[in-house]
Amino acid sequence: MNKRKTRNTLERIYRELKRKYGKPRGQWVMWCKRPKTEREREEVIIGAVLTQRTNWVNVKSALNNLKNAKVCSLKGIYKLNIEELSVLIKPSGFYQAKANYLFYLIDFILNNYSGLKKLKGINLKKLREQLLSLKGIGPETADSILLYALDKSVFVIDEYTRRLVKKRNLSENLSYTFLQKLFEENLKKDFRLYQDFHALIVMDGKNKTSK
Repeated sequence: MNKRKTRNTLERIYRELKRKYGKPRGQWVMWCKRPKTEREREEVIIGAVLTQRTNWVNVKSALNNLKNAKVCSLKGIYKLNIEELSVLIKPSGFYQAKANYLFYLIDFILNNYSGLKKLKGINLKKLREQLLSLKGIGPETADSILLYALDKSVFVIDEYTRRLVKKRNLSENLSYTFLQKLFEENLKKDFRLYQDFHALIVMDGKNKTSK
């Protein structure tokens, strides 16, 4: 598919999903909220790690545990030990590994940047490389943090995106790097568009699998 056709197809898909679902719903209401408070940005970062290999219902239960314990923040979690954190996030599954991943991530943010204000000002390429160097942070998690928590213009690729690409015959190459480049080179570079488009793709994918 040539570049012009790809661009037109992606724009048409976005319009179709917007007509079908309107604004993002569920999890995506807060993740696509603009602007976000610092606490909301921190919750997105925490949620991006907890959502690995599980569904949002389980993540929500883990987040509620953190909120009830009044530690649903980077500094709040950082004051806990790994065992305490593991118990609170148990509903998310793989909770011992995720507790370590969260701790490594928060340690990196607080010790290098003191919080999100400085973190948000770091160059996208540099920050992405730093996130990917952390244990337990792969491309999808890193890009979710960059896009939804830090308003960086990077498109998140997940299984729902791959299914859509395959169904619409956009590409036979389904690698993360290739598909990310496909979306970013054929859409306006705008984090708002990327947030809404990705959220709508996931909503549509989950809607189809639940039927």
